Amino acid sequence: MARWVLHVDLDQFIAAVEVLRHPELRGRPVVVGGDGDPTKRGVVSTGSYEARACGVHSGQPLRTAARRCPDAVFLPVDRELYEDVSAQVMATLRGFGVVVEVLGWDEAFLAFDGDPEALAGQIRDRVRAATGLECTVGIGENKLQAKLATGFGKPAGIFRITGETWFEVLGDRPVDALWGIGAKTAKRLEGLGIGTVGELAAADPHVLAREVGPTIGPWLVLLAQGRDNSPVSDAPHVPRSRGRETTYQHDLGDWDEVRREVARLARQVARDAAGDGRKVGRVIVKVRYAPFTTRTHGRTLKTPATDADRIEEAALAALGAFTGRRPVRLLGVRAEFAR
Repeated sequence: MARWVLHVDLDQFIAAVEVLRHPELRGRPVVVGGDGDPTKRGVVSTGSYEARACGVHSGQPLRTAARRCPDAVFLPVDRELYEDVSAQVMATLRGFGVVVEVLGWDEAFLAFDGDPEALAGQIRDRVRAATGLECTVGIGENKLQAKLATGFGKPAGIFRITGETWFEVLGDRPVDALWGIGAKTAKRLEGLGIGTVGELAAADPHVLAREVGPTIGPWLVLLAQGRDNSPVSDAPHVPRSRGRETTYQHDLGDWDEVRREVARLARQVARDAAGDGRKVGRVIVKVRYAPFTTRTHGRTLKTPATDADRIEEAALAALGAFTGRRPVRLLGVRAEFAR
């Protein structure tokens, strides 16, 4: 493995791209989501730092964002533009002649032997020159350390975390500061008397194996110790699933209509999966009730398939597991590919 891993994260990427296109918005709160109309249903894709200061965050309903930040400028999502700009950034990173693992539109890992701070400075300069965007670079001895270091370097900074500084930086922080631990796991650990990264690192892996699972338990301890042996890989990303979802401007109160919509989404997903040339092993249906409660149910196919009828059948079977017949504001269908 390379001596250093660098994590490059574009600062407020989508909002920053929009500000480049609309320079007059610089310094103003900008929210990107849906078709840009906060009176309609939709969710926030991202907000500028100025919008975030008002309590706006990704995944939040646009109407909530408008209440929290009434002076914000709302803009529609422009996926093609973001994909084009992201491609420019990733091409710039590959120009350094190192292994680059792309994580999404706005972040990537690089493996490097040499002076990591010097490379980080060059990365920021070249990305800015190529696109006008700012980025933060986290440096670590592995991907976990580099990823977490980025959070301490924002915005537009460089920060290093190593095994020697791990507990100095993270030891007293809550466990959900770790990449891979969410609110549910944090709450479960809290019930075991584990609240900080340092406490989790010192926990008995055998006890955690018994409490949270034989694989997850010991992994959580290694995570808290800053250990990660996953390599930086430039292999093309292979999606694990395909999905479609729709937010309705008016609640669907008729569940016959809900069934028709789930069937329609399932067939769209089947076409998407067929385009990938991969078989589907499981179908998951998401229902978001009004005002904003989300539930999911899934069905595993007896044998993996690409046939639209079978995928629709599985989706409708999953829908049948929903006992609530309350009005629906969003429906989604996701097909997970067979391994």
